[in-house]
Amino acid sequence: MRVEFINPFVQAAFSVLKSLIGADASRGELSLKGKGFLSPEVTITAGVVGMVEGTVFYGMAEQTALAIAGQMMGGMEIAEFDELAKSAVSELANMITGNAATGLSEAGFECDITPPTVVEGREVKVTTVERTLCIPVDTDHGIIEIIVGLQEAKQT
Repeated sequence: MRVEFINPFVQAAFSVLKSLIGADASRGELSLKGKGFLSPEVTITAGVVGMVEGTVFYGMAEQTALAIAGQMMGGMEIAEFDELAKSAVSELANMITGNAATGLSEAGFECDITPPTVVEGREVKVTTVERTLCIPVDTDHGIIEIIVGLQEAKQT
């Protein structure tokens, strides 16, 4: 996987988290997940299509998802991971992926994104076509793992 595909997601995550919920974030140590991994309690998936293709996963503990959703809704306390909370974290993933796709396009890799999907369940086995790289992003509300599985599209 090319580093040009990773940096836009890190930059987008920091920017979106800061502007959306006022959270400062720091990046943890990158790790290779290979072609499969076990999901945390909440995972949002978003597809990337175009000159770059694949899937990006945003994984977090349910408590982190609830805290972030609450901040996105003006500081509300949310006790249950209901449809409103799912919608909020989906929008967070959508915004990060959209901003990263803009960064990829500006770097010469025209691409678009697909709508996000929320997956609930601890240790759901996720299998990908390409190897994935995990970027842990630490916030005041918990860790968000951004797992990037992108490749340059094959020319036909």
